[in-house]
Amino acid sequence: MISNSDKSIAAWALEQCKKGGADAARISIYGGTGSSYELRDLNIDKLQQASERSMIIHLFVNGRYGSYSTNRTDKKELESFIKNGIQNTRYLAEDPYRTLPDTSRYYKGKDKNLKLCDSGFDRITPETKIELARAIGEEIHKKDPRILSHSTAFSDTLEFSYQIDSQGFEGENATTQFTLSASVSIKDDDDSRPEDYWYDASLYFDSLQKQGIGKKALERVTRKTGAKKIPSGKYPMIVDCLSSSRLVSPLISALYGSALQQRNSFLLDKKGEQLFSTNMTLTDNPHCESTPGARLFDGEGVATKKRKIIENGILRDYFIDTYNANKMKIEPTISSPSTLFLNQGNKDLNGLIKTISKGVLITGFNGGNCNSTTGDFSYGIEGFLIENGIVTQPVSEMNITGNMISLWRTLIETGNDPLISSSWRIPSLVFEQVDFSGL
Repeated sequence: MISNSDKSIAAWALEQCKKGGADAARISIYGGTGSSYELRDLNIDKLQQASERSMIIHLFVNGRYGSYSTNRTDKKELESFIKNGIQNTRYLAEDPYRTLPDTSRYYKGKDKNLKLCDSGFDRITPETKIELARAIGEEIHKKDPRILSHSTAFSDTLEFSYQIDSQGFEGENATTQFTLSASVSIKDDDDSRPEDYWYDASLYFDSLQKQGIGKKALERVTRKTGAKKIPSGKYPMIVDCLSSSRLVSPLISALYGSALQQRNSFLLDKKGEQLFSTNMTLTDNPHCESTPGARLFDGEGVATKKRKIIENGILRDYFIDTYNANKMKIEPTISSPSTLFLNQGNKDLNGLIKTISKGVLITGFNGGNCNSTTGDFSYGIEGFLIENGIVTQPVSEMNITGNMISLWRTLIETGNDPLISSSWRIPSLVFEQVDFSGL
C-alpha cells in the first residue's frame, strides 16, 4: 500500500523537478504484490511471488516532454536521476501538445471509498491457497478416462498507485483481486486434443467461488468432443458471456483519441450517428462500489463520471486524453474506460438458445483480427450448432467474417449473464445473420 514515506518522497521529487527547471511535472508511484500457485494433475507445478514498486517522473520542459522510470528512492540518487532527466528532455523534439490537464477537470474529492480492496489480503496463508487449487483439481482428477492433463491455479494481487503533480493534483488508488482457475485437455476419438477452462475472480476473498470450477471446466471440454465443420452460410449467432467482450474490444479501440487523431479508426467522425442496433446501449459507469475497474480519476488525474458511450445504437462519446485533444483542437473527455456495462435482457444463455431454430453458439475465438481503419474482421471460432432451440454438435475450424458496424447493427437481443468478475460487463449476445465459412 502507499505509505506516508512514499507520499513524502513523491512530494520531494516533485519539488526537485521544479527546482531543476521543469515547467511542469507529474510524479506517479505504482506498486503491487501478488502470488500464484499452480498445480498440474494435483502436483505443485509452479509457485511464484512478486513485489514491485516504481516511480515514473513525467517532465514538461520548454515545450518538450520526457518520461523516466526508476525504483530508486534514495534522495541523493533520485536528485541526480531527475537532474539528468531534465537535461535529456531538453534534447527532445518540441511537442507543444504535451501538457497537464486543465485543473478544472481534476478529481478533487478525498473521502469517497469505492471498496475495491480486501483488508484481509495478507492473512490468507500459502497452505490455504494451495488447498483451494488442489480442491478444484480433485473435481477433475480421474473423472474421465479421456483426460490427458489438467491444471488448476490460485492467484492474488494487490495493486496500488499514487499521483501528484505541479498543478496541485493528488490522488491514490488500491485494489485487490483473487482468482481460481482450472483448465483441462482430453483425447478425442480422432486424436485431437480439445482444451477448455473455467475460472472465477473477485475483489474479495470471501466472495470468491471456491467450488465447482474444476467440474465446470471438465463439462466444457467434454462437450467439445466430435467437433466438425458445418456448411458455410449465414446463420444467427449467439456469443456467450465468456467471449462477448472480444466483439466489443474493436469498438473501444476505435474510440480512443490516439486512433482518432491518427485517422486509424472506423468510428472517426461518427459521433451522433445511428451506427448500431437500437438494442445496444454501452455505458461507462466508474463509480460502482466493489466493481472491478471502478475509479474516481484516470491516469491524468481527470475526474471520472458516468458516460453513455453508445445509446440505443447512437455513438455518443469518445475516450480522448489531453494530449490527443490538444492535437485535434477539441475538448478532451477521459483517457480510457473504467467499467463498461452493456444493457442486459431478461434471458440467460439457455433462454437465448431456445429462441434460435438453426444457428451457431460461439464459446471461443481462435485467432483472427479486425482492421482498425475499416472495421472489417475475420475470426476463427469454436462452439456448437443450434437446432430447434437445442445445442447439438460441436463446431470447430470455422471463421466468421464481416464488418464491425454492420455486425452490431444486427444485434437483436442480449442476455442477463455478464461476468461480474470483469470490468467489462458484457452479457451473451444474439446477432441476426452472420457469415460463417466452413465446408
